[in-house]
Amino acid sequence: MRLLAALLLALALLPSQAPLRAQDSMPPAPYAYRQLDDPAQEARAQGLMETLRCLKCQSQSIADSDAPMAGDMRHQVRTRIAAGEDPEVIRQWMMERYGDYVSYAPQVSRTTWPLFAGPVILLAIAALLLWRRFGRRR
Repeated sequence: MRLLAALLLALALLPSQAPLRAQDSMPPAPYAYRQLDDPAQEARAQGLMETLRCLKCQSQSIADSDAPMAGDMRHQVRTRIAAGEDPEVIRQWMMERYGDYVSYAPQVSRTTWPLFAGPVILLAIAALLLWRRFGRRR
């Protein structure tokens, strides 16, 4: 009975895996592995790509990753740089599209301020506790 249930579950989930396999079999975007003709534009694109995280690899920038998703992101960056967009505008667009996690340069926002304030608050509490403990001995 368990074997039949596992087989039915596998068959039910099989169609949902097709889009994932299809993405890896798609040809790479034109600027995924090809540099821009203008060296100044390519330098700006490369600088930005080194500060954006690959969402699949998570420990590599999109400049260093060979994942298909990183190639698509490199293509987006190079296309937008070639169109004359500012790298910071492109970073903001990537963060809106993929979330704050995509950027190696974190920014204080409505959702991330506790990450920046938390350590300061913990240090203040620790200093207060130490002052109360050792300050009363005098």
